[in-house]
Amino acid sequence: MASTFTVMISLLFLLSIPSILSHPLDPLTPLEIKKVTGIIKGSRVGSLANLTFHHVGLDEPSKLIILSWLSNPTKKPPPRQAFVIARAYEKSYEFVVSLSHNSIISQHIYNGTGFPLLNLEEQSAAKALLLKYPPFIKSIKKRKLDINDVVPAVFTVGWYEEKSTSGRVVKVLFFYKCGSPNVWVRPLEGIAALVDLDKMAIVKYSDSQVVPLPKAEGTEFRGYKMRPPFAAETKPITVVQPHGPSFKINGHTISWANWNLHLAFDVRAGVVISLASIFDSIEGKHRQVLYKSHVSELFVPYMDPTEEWYYRTFLDAGEFGLGLSAISLQHHTDCPANALFMDGYYANQDGQPIKVSNVFCVFERYAGDIAWRHTESEISEEVITEVRPEVSLVIRMISIIGNYDYIMDWEFKKSGSIKFEVGLSGILEAKASTYTHTKQVKQDIYGTLVTKNTIAVNHDHYITYYLDLDIDGEKNSFVKGKMKTITTDGSTPRKSYWTMIREPVKTELDARVWTGKPNELLIVNPNKFTKIGNQVGYQLIPSPVAIPLLLEDDYPQIRGAFSNYNVWVTPYNRSERWAGGLYVDRSHGDDTLFTWTNRNRDIDDRDIVLWHTIGFHHSPSQDEFPVMPTLNGGFELRPSNFFESNPILNLRPPKPVDLPTCNATTP
Repeated sequence: MASTFTVMISLLFLLSIPSILSHPLDPLTPLEIKKVTGIIKGSRVGSLANLTFHHVGLDEPSKLIILSWLSNPTKKPPPRQAFVIARAYEKSYEFVVSLSHNSIISQHIYNGTGFPLLNLEEQSAAKALLLKYPPFIKSIKKRKLDINDVVPAVFTVGWYEEKSTSGRVVKVLFFYKCGSPNVWVRPLEGIAALVDLDKMAIVKYSDSQVVPLPKAEGTEFRGYKMRPPFAAETKPITVVQPHGPSFKINGHTISWANWNLHLAFDVRAGVVISLASIFDSIEGKHRQVLYKSHVSELFVPYMDPTEEWYYRTFLDAGEFGLGLSAISLQHHTDCPANALFMDGYYANQDGQPIKVSNVFCVFERYAGDIAWRHTESEISEEVITEVRPEVSLVIRMISIIGNYDYIMDWEFKKSGSIKFEVGLSGILEAKASTYTHTKQVKQDIYGTLVTKNTIAVNHDHYITYYLDLDIDGEKNSFVKGKMKTITTDGSTPRKSYWTMIREPVKTELDARVWTGKPNELLIVNPNKFTKIGNQVGYQLIPSPVAIPLLLEDDYPQIRGAFSNYNVWVTPYNRSERWAGGLYVDRSHGDDTLFTWTNRNRDIDDRDIVLWHTIGFHHSPSQDEFPVMPTLNGGFELRPSNFFESNPILNLRPPKPVDLPTCNATTP
């Protein structure tokens, strides 16, 4: 406990160090946020009465500058700059602000399609409008409901080449909480309002139908409200580290075992991992693996094409922000007992810094897994068994986007592997219905009847990751390995075998991949080889395939075209980080990963970026009602001829920790 307490105190101290001592990739501190927004407020644009902030973050130095600084980190860090998106008089303003010179370096008005991240204050204001709106009050009275139990929620509306609806508008829909906090499965179907966020005015209101409100009975999920019969309980379990954690946190830099990396908070991406390098004991130095990684976009189209539902095709990272939607993690529940926590900060609508306490947790994971083992019993009169435990480092964040909880883990292994996993939990998005039994259903209901009067609607989740790999340097290549069946020459009874044929990919269009067939996908350094001549690299072990089923010219798929393939490779471009574009809300799909790669740029022996999408086709079931057991998916980046041999061969067996002996028969 003493060691853990010491590390936490050190972390708090380091996070309070002035920005002059910051790592160049550290997120903006609260003081820096206030300074940046203060500079903008003092400008001509800042004098506009209705100026609102939608993104305030670090304007990162160029990659060349960062790598130059890394080669001599004792020298002064490069100047700090911030990138800001603000709204005023229905225009989006972009600023680059110098913190070193207390001035605006550049500013311009964005004139393309799409709008910036929704901030929390305008969402609250939009909801508040409706609760005092006479037609809405009349609708609630008509249903004989208590308006104090109505819960409004903001929904983005996408883009469908509308002629009558333009501007920065959202839908406000309504749910009912009387008798249960599980509002998402109790929608007030038929009532909807369209709100213009810039004007903060209701531009359309409809009450099209009265559908039976699903009952509160059976929707409760709070532990203290649960009643018998209970599920079988297990005895308490925990991870004990009597000597404290093995990792060290210095500001935002984390070192653990053979890994060094930088961790930052971003209002849009949430977790940003940078400068991940691994120590090679044979070469006696740290070697580059990953320059930067984060979630780039999260596409969630629902499959109900009716008037009340067709627009529910969300791009959550760019519309609502994974960082903006992140919650404070709970000790012992969201994170294990041995976890340490870090805070994050973002700017609110008025440009003031807002703290998200415990937005990240960092911990070492051990669940009885094995890093490597072998038992040799062929040696006469001798049995040799060697086993090493699998202990890994995990960085976790959880974002709540409406009804869904996204549990995002970044896991680093001593073997050199990096695993990315997302867990989907929370509440299914439901539609109220007159149906009480499946025998009544005579047409497509676009989902599953999970209880009386409640349809959980079919939908997809596509989580696209940005992975700027720098394998032993910036110049890398993408290699496809195809497994090919070969017919033998008949010299033995065998008729066939398979072999791996590897080919470097030259251009972006050839790099678009669906990973359903047996193959091998590598990022290699074409200029670095092992001692016996293999190219050093990393292999992508992809997630399960979820091929999009929407038509390619359907409007949601145009905006979410980055899900057309689950592997893409692009040349590094500092401005290309967001697979759905910088301005996602109501965008037209004209600034996406798909449109960039249509340029078909050269990607061979260059600084390249790998993009990978985790996909889920989700047809709900009753087992996921009223709250959804976590559904997990992920992928791995695994060394492929990166090391001369197994990098954890010389991993020493740990000393045993004496704990009370477990006995399964003890009551």
